[in-house]
Amino acid sequence: MYTALTIQEKLKDLRVERKLTLEELSEQTGISKSALGNYETNDYKDISHNNIVTLAKFYGVTADYLLGLSENKNPANADLTDLHLQDDTIELLKSGKLNNRLLCEMIGHENFRRLLADIEIYVDNIAGMQIKNLNAWIDVVREELIAKYDPDKDDPHLRVLEAAHIDDHEYFSQMVHDDIDTIIRDIREAHRHDSVSAPEMTAAEQMKKDLEEVANFKGSKIEKQLILYCKQLQIDYRKLTEEEFRWFIKILKKSKLTGNVGRGRK
Repeated sequence: MYTALTIQEKLKDLRVERKLTLEELSEQTGISKSALGNYETNDYKDISHNNIVTLAKFYGVTADYLLGLSENKNPANADLTDLHLQDDTIELLKSGKLNNRLLCEMIGHENFRRLLADIEIYVDNIAGMQIKNLNAWIDVVREELIAKYDPDKDDPHLRVLEAAHIDDHEYFSQMVHDDIDTIIRDIREAHRHDSVSAPEMTAAEQMKKDLEEVANFKGSKIEKQLILYCKQLQIDYRKLTEEEFRWFIKILKKSKLTGNVGRGRK
C-alpha cells in the first residue's frame, strides 16, 4: 500500500465513504459527471482550483488534504502534549521509516482498542496471576488424586487435569494474534484494488484473458496486435486519439513480425 494517498484516491475514497455515485455527486456539486470521473483516474492531473475548493467544502476537508499537502482531513487542533507522545516516538514518526498511513489505519480500526486492552492485560499480569492461581489449584487436585488412587499415568482423569493446565503466555499470544489478524485482514481487503497491490490474476491468467479479448475483437490483424500491446503496456486502447492510433499503426507496420497488413480504425 502507498504511504500517502494520491489526489485521485482521496477523491474516490471520500465519494465511496458517502455512498455517492458520480451522478449523485455531480448533482450536488454542480461539477460534470465526466470531470468527476476523470478526477478519480490515476492518469488525470488537471483539476481546476474552483473545483478543488468546491469538493473540499462539500466533503468537509481542507484543500491541502486534497492537494496532498497534508494527510489531515481537518486542521490539527490538538497540541502534541495532549497526545502524550514521547520524543523518540515523535522523531520516529517524522523519520519516514514507518508507514504512518498504515499505522493510522490500524489505530482507526474498530478492533484496535480491543488489541491494546488485551496487550495491557498481559503486560499488567493481572489475568496472568489468576491463571497461575487456577493452575496451582489444578495441581493440588492432581496430587491428591495421585496420592489417594495411585492411577496409571494415562488415566483419563489425570489427562483431563493436565489438559486444563493453561499456559498464560500461549493464551494471550493467541488472543493478541486473533486481534491483529482481524485488523490486518480488513485493511488488506480495503486495499485489494490498489495499483501497488499484487494482481488477483497470475501473469499467465492475465495473458490468456487478454488473448481471448483480442481474439473476439472485430478488426484487422494489426489492430488486434495493437490492442494486445496496449494491454501489455497498460495503455487504455480506447483513450488513444486518432493521431496516436495512426502513428501506432505506422510503427507496428515497420515490424517484420506484423507486415504491411490492415488499415483504418474500426
